[in-house]
Amino acid sequence: MKEKLAPEEINLAVLASQYSDNDKARELIEQLRWPNGAICPHCKNDGQAKTISKLEPKAGSKSAVRKGVYFCGACRKQFTVTVGTVFEGSHIPMSKWVMAVFLISSSKKGMSSHQLHRMLGITYKTAWFMAHRLRFAFGNDKRVLTGTVEVDETFVGGKGTLRTRYKKQTPVMALVQRDGAMQARVIASITAKNVGKHLHECVSKDAIVNTDEHRAYPVPLKQWKKHDKVIHSKYEYWRRNPDGSVAGINFCESFFSLLKRGVFGAWHCVSREHLQKYAHEFQFRWNHRKMTDGERFASAIPFMESARLYYRKPA
Repeated sequence: MKEKLAPEEINLAVLASQYSDNDKARELIEQLRWPNGAICPHCKNDGQAKTISKLEPKAGSKSAVRKGVYFCGACRKQFTVTVGTVFEGSHIPMSKWVMAVFLISSSKKGMSSHQLHRMLGITYKTAWFMAHRLRFAFGNDKRVLTGTVEVDETFVGGKGTLRTRYKKQTPVMALVQRDGAMQARVIASITAKNVGKHLHECVSKDAIVNTDEHRAYPVPLKQWKKHDKVIHSKYEYWRRNPDGSVAGINFCESFFSLLKRGVFGAWHCVSREHLQKYAHEFQFRWNHRKMTDGERFASAIPFMESARLYYRKPA
């Protein structure tokens, strides 16, 4: 077996056969989180200013040293690869965390916590919390969209008429850079104020923004370079402009179809409280859709940093 495994070589069979041991699983996380050597999560020392040393158990010593512990010469603190990540303080074996990250990051239409609990041999409550911690970490993928950006919204949740669905369903806004990355945001309601807030956070002012004819978009989009809209009420779903550019929001529709298929087929019911985390999961897979499963798994590890989520029992 190679000392370092290339991301494209990683698959479920390799993880099961070579990284079922917790020490090897931890070393894999170290390799992916710190490709150029350990970095102290307390003071961000990368070993250039002060040495970072790996503590090894000494023969005959009364004080046992856990495997994978490092000592930072700058802040004089000890740490492991799990400190400052979703794995910190978890009693779940690292080998099962590795499998969970791979399964969720590679499942195109999502995976239920019940499926995770059966496959990993853990309790349903543990699987549910693991999945939510990973989805919360995927929310660290924050980037500014440029070029041509499609923006649209949909409703996720229970059925209802046009007049009553706002009580049962939750609006989700998709901002998709054409042939690029995207951001998914759960919003309270589709108003110019709410839409404008997320446009300012996610889209560059130099971008060309494509929307449908919803009344919430014209006012906030006056500040952008150009606003193209398609008129769905007239059965216009895309249009070629005189300058050769194409107006449309079909990439948003593609994202919504994946999100709703996950809700319908895997989870069945998603609360407003947690919907943003589920949207982040699909956002992560969309932004890394052109990678292999192994490369997507490797790309997921850096997002695990600074993403602690604590369990709170419902009242």
